[in-house]
Amino acid sequence: MIVNEDRFFLSHRKDIAIAAQKDGWDVTIVCKDTGRRKEVEALGLKMEELPINPTGTNLLQEFNTFRFLYHLYRNNRQVLVHHVGLKNILWGGLAAKLTRVKGVVNAVSGLGVVFSKDSSSLMSKGILQLLRFTHHRNNIQVIFQNREDEALFIQNRIVKPEQVVFIKGSGVDLKEYQYTPEQDDKIIKILFTARMVKEKGVNVLIDAAELLRKDYEGRVEFWLCGGLSNNPKAIKQAELEKLCDGKYIKWLGYRDDVKQLLVQSHIMAFPSYYREGVPKSLIEACAIGRPIVTTNSIGCKDTVDDGVNGYLIPIKDSIALAGRIKQLIDNKELRETMGKASRKKAEKEFAIDDVIQKHLKIYEQHSA
Repeated sequence: MIVNEDRFFLSHRKDIAIAAQKDGWDVTIVCKDTGRRKEVEALGLKMEELPINPTGTNLLQEFNTFRFLYHLYRNNRQVLVHHVGLKNILWGGLAAKLTRVKGVVNAVSGLGVVFSKDSSSLMSKGILQLLRFTHHRNNIQVIFQNREDEALFIQNRIVKPEQVVFIKGSGVDLKEYQYTPEQDDKIIKILFTARMVKEKGVNVLIDAAELLRKDYEGRVEFWLCGGLSNNPKAIKQAELEKLCDGKYIKWLGYRDDVKQLLVQSHIMAFPSYYREGVPKSLIEACAIGRPIVTTNSIGCKDTVDDGVNGYLIPIKDSIALAGRIKQLIDNKELRETMGKASRKKAEKEFAIDDVIQKHLKIYEQHSA
């Protein structure tokens, strides 16, 4: 299993890998070590370090990632490789094609900014050409989390419909993330969890919070939970500290206790205009039972039935975001009703057990 970083593996793919191991597979995780290798190995899984800059575009670094995977696959041709994320699909797919690896599973977990309306068309065209080349082979399946990404791959003749598997998100453990009524707290907490990247809507949320400050400061807190990104265009620490006063708007940094933060929260706000797969943070918010305000954009909209378990707003619209948050702040009964609807949606659509079984079925098809 090829994943960008160990922490992403632990948060998004751990349960699948453990289940595959229990099912008889010899599982090795190939990812960047950010300091959590021991946690991966404590699960009984092997790990190899992947030389990768998850957000970089340096050609030498990209070549080193490809070269590493090429040599790895050349020495292990009789394996099944499961690439997670666009960069791993690109370089891992090329390495698998050239070395004729036995089987390939590609998991498209969102296409990010590369295929956004603001992206470079030259870069996206080049990526599409490489994807067409690498996917033209036998014994390959592609997992999509949303229908828009699936349509893009089919329309650009990267995959055929018979190669496609649809799995809506990476799932959530409904026993671990149990429905929890909001705490009886005088302070209403609006939670946002993601990397501090502008395309995730960080500035949009801060602008919305400022629109509400006059009426709600002292009664409401906005919690921004997430680490900084290595991307040169990402929000810098100094900028975040300037925008967040630490009282009304708080930047919490990277946290590994997101579940506890969800339990303490009252509303999940996620105004992303990044091309998401299906955001894990929103799936987890559904499971805990929180109303969600997010954008009517790819991936995000798959977690909300508008007006039922939350609200969908236009992208980059801080006024609409502030308006919907205000509705929820002012109406405890509405928050509770929508929160229960979120839990029902999680039970129906996002259970990790269903995600695991679908993956094991895919792996089994490649074991023959």
